[in-house]
Amino acid sequence: MTNIVIVGGGFAGVWAALGAARQIDEHAAAIDVLLISRDRYLTIRPRLYEADPRSLRVPLHTTLDPVGVSLVEGVVETIDPTRQTVTLGNSQGQHEEHAYERLILAAGSRQKALPVSGATDFTWNIDSYAGAAALDDHLHDVVRHAGSRGNDTIVVVGGGFAGIELATELRDRLASLGNSDIAAAMRIVIVEQADAIGPELGPGPRADIQRALQSQHIEVLIGTRVDGVREHCVVLSDGREIETTTAVVTAGLEASPLTAQFDVELDAMGRLPVDDTLRVVGVPGVFAAGDVAHAYVDDAHLAMMSCQHAMPMGRYAGHNAAREILGLPLGSYRQSDYVTCLDLGAAGAVFTTGWERTVKLRGDAAKERKRGINTEWIYPPTGDKNTILAMADIARRSPR
Repeated sequence: MTNIVIVGGGFAGVWAALGAARQIDEHAAAIDVLLISRDRYLTIRPRLYEADPRSLRVPLHTTLDPVGVSLVEGVVETIDPTRQTVTLGNSQGQHEEHAYERLILAAGSRQKALPVSGATDFTWNIDSYAGAAALDDHLHDVVRHAGSRGNDTIVVVGGGFAGIELATELRDRLASLGNSDIAAAMRIVIVEQADAIGPELGPGPRADIQRALQSQHIEVLIGTRVDGVREHCVVLSDGREIETTTAVVTAGLEASPLTAQFDVELDAMGRLPVDDTLRVVGVPGVFAAGDVAHAYVDDAHLAMMSCQHAMPMGRYAGHNAAREILGLPLGSYRQSDYVTCLDLGAAGAVFTTGWERTVKLRGDAAKERKRGINTEWIYPPTGDKNTILAMADIARRSPR
């Protein structure tokens, strides 16, 4: 039996492993930790709107090996909380079972399928490494075959955080592929079913977003849905058709389907109910962190599906799983600070603080902050054991 099994090699899973490792080291405890991941990399998912997604992966062993956390590659197929086992399959078609004393589910989220005809066959996404890499290859083809049917328009389905960041990055991405004329002439359209752009971001940064989109000649169709997708066409809810070969879906996340393997009521996004220590309510021996956890960051606000909340939640879950085995008091997850930093491409960025999203930085100053977030603080620590474990303290606040 493994003392602590962690399911998921994303931000929450990695930081859960480090949170547990810190407690194990501090108490010189004989507790082993196993992390199960689909592959041997942490994908820097918040950056998948950028060019060159193949550069946005970090080998997990550079963080896990120095602190003594084991890594197994495979896809978890079943979780049995009664027997306290996890069964997974690997690329060779083999199956293996791991028994656990404590389980941390940190399996993340996925984009919901767009529920319209043709979406499976004729849309792209930046939700996963594979999806972002496929879109990157396609954009190369768009530039190579400029003038072909549908290659002069890109439709971004969803005007939320990811959709805005992708849309405002596209001209620079296309120009970097070698043709600034094609980049300048490309028609870019955001389709958003809500009545405002960036609906989840509220009114605070909206004027900055609108100015950025206008300055980059990006069309926005609000109060509009995509009702169908064909090989060279997107069909809108008002009957209009947009000829395109590049419809990129960025809207709608749901928790990993592994949450359904527990006999508890899930929230509307498929997340597990957890208490303040991130233990799954009604399921002994199981913790949840990141996008699979319906967790409150304070007395009023739920954690968002973002690495901003996944990283500290992971630290707390690992910390608490190890301490529960050791019979020590657990910590209560709380995260008082909330910020957003939205990349706006050539227009810079916009940085807000608080749940009311008050704009504090914009333009180049916000872009520099975004650059620090994207290239420094969301990356896992590497190096010697002490340096890595120092970052796993639950009292540590992320740089802003």
